[in-house]
Amino acid sequence: MEKPQITQAMINAYDEYTHLSLDRRSFMQKLTALTGSAASAAAIAPLLAANSAHAEIIPETDSRVKAEDITYPGAGGDMKGYLVRPADASGKLPAVIVIHENRGLNPHIKDVARRMALEGFVALAPDFLSPAGGTPADEDKAREMIGALDGKQTVDNAAATVTFLEGNDATTGKAGAIGFCWGGGLVNKLAVASPDLKAGVAYYGAQPPAEDVPKIKAALLLQYAGLDDRINAGIDAYKKALTDAGKDFTIHIYDGVNHAFNNDTSAARYDKAAADLAWGRTVEFLKAKVV
Repeated sequence: MEKPQITQAMINAYDEYTHLSLDRRSFMQKLTALTGSAASAAAIAPLLAANSAHAEIIPETDSRVKAEDITYPGAGGDMKGYLVRPADASGKLPAVIVIHENRGLNPHIKDVARRMALEGFVALAPDFLSPAGGTPADEDKAREMIGALDGKQTVDNAAATVTFLEGNDATTGKAGAIGFCWGGGLVNKLAVASPDLKAGVAYYGAQPPAEDVPKIKAALLLQYAGLDDRINAGIDAYKKALTDAGKDFTIHIYDGVNHAFNNDTSAARYDKAAADLAWGRTVEFLKAKVV
């Protein structure tokens, strides 16, 4: 059987389902129309979605990292998270918050935290669904729960995470943040809310209101997918506001790739060349700014 052919229209339909108003039934109906049959739609749908079985680039058992599940103080209650550091660290290290997509704290994001630890950081991946009981295994349920979160409480919990890392004995007291999709948008909001954040890397994240930009103290690295029309619609206004306010920022747009191009568990949207280039830029930026 030939490998199913995935078109940009199918990817756009999946993006509409996972980020906008399309429900599961409507998505499958649209995918069926695009593929020509229910059987083809059923074969393609898993390729559009993320597959947690592909999440481990750095295994949990890798002896180079020390990882643990922790509970720490949030803004209004306990937050749960996944804390990772290099196993051979002999002194204090800068910290990086790794903020998940709208699927919650899943194996892929934990793997990204381990990758960040191997770059010489104390990496903390918070579960921003902690106030709702934590991330469920069902990613559709996780998306529903993300949509029901209190926005202000979520930003306050992100700011509390910065405070926690500033006081953690393993860190230098300096913290940056990296986020993807929903997490990229939260990085932008955190930069507005936390004057202590040293740097933020937002992958295809929604931009904050222009009037809030003057509050930003952190240096920003903003990474966008060229085919991501939904998020990219806000780039020009954000760029102007950052420029007018004299902020330290860099924007990269990766031509010909889709939203979520960094997520290597999503076969249809992952782009290795763009992901590798963006990751190298991310690490270089955080090493220079979180000091």
